[in-house]
Amino acid sequence: MTATSPPVTTEPGAPVPAKAAGVSPLRRLLNELTRSTSGFIGLCLVVVILLISLVGPLLMGSHVPGDPARAWEAPSGEHWLGLEGSGKDTLHLLVTGGTTVLMVGFLAATITTVIAVAVGSLAGYFGGRFDALMLQVTDIVMTVPQIVLLAVVGAFYKLDSPVLLAVIIGILSWPVLMRSIRAQVLSLKEREFVEAAQLLDVGWVRIVFGEIVPNMASYILINFIIAVTNAIYAMVGLYLLGLAPQKGSNWGIMINDAWTKGAMFNPDAMPYIIAPVTMIVLLQLGLILLTRTLEEILNPRLRDR
Repeated sequence: MTATSPPVTTEPGAPVPAKAAGVSPLRRLLNELTRSTSGFIGLCLVVVILLISLVGPLLMGSHVPGDPARAWEAPSGEHWLGLEGSGKDTLHLLVTGGTTVLMVGFLAATITTVIAVAVGSLAGYFGGRFDALMLQVTDIVMTVPQIVLLAVVGAFYKLDSPVLLAVIIGILSWPVLMRSIRAQVLSLKEREFVEAAQLLDVGWVRIVFGEIVPNMASYILINFIIAVTNAIYAMVGLYLLGLAPQKGSNWGIMINDAWTKGAMFNPDAMPYIIAPVTMIVLLQLGLILLTRTLEEILNPRLRDR
């Protein structure tokens, strides 16, 4: 930087010069998030829920013992959220039930993002018949409501594996993001740096995945977080509607179990309903606040407002 470079600003969302900051891009991004109230709240919510869901089961154990004779016992000093219909501790189920939700959400989002980026980038760069074919495929998938398609798939396949469920959700969720990535590539491939790479004849793999895709990194990151929220909604919806086997422990199963056993009519059982719903709402709120703040930080047009 020259001596005439502007001083480092401390306003939320303002760009920080790399040399003046003297830190890595990830550290600068974290600094920007902590300067924004909504971004800081979103980051804290996500981190706290991640710690509860990933570290909690290691401390409390994955096995939840139950005593049917104490079904629907009210909250107490021994059991802060009371006991559910099988006499199992609601807090224990809440802590151990988050791991599956997070795994499905992030794995499905990863699959969605990888497919969308790969297919969208290649379709936008090459165009022609491949582009037309991919657009036709996305039109077909997008015309079918996702929850209906998931219900049909669940009727033919036993979705008792979280990994299988994540794969199915990821495979069915990529068309919308693929179209957005394709539109970005159509614009980027006309830029000077792509033309220079083409003149150097470095190959289409290097041009697409070494030059074009890195220039969409911030856009891809934001859409990845959005894909996580959509995958969690899809998964919880399947369990809530009883379209996935009620096996294991997760927040969707807890809500479905509370509904089928009529827990809403028992005042002592209300924590069993409210607790998983609250965790899902807080997680989604944190992800949404994080997404909005990242968009303000990484999008220059929004950042300069």
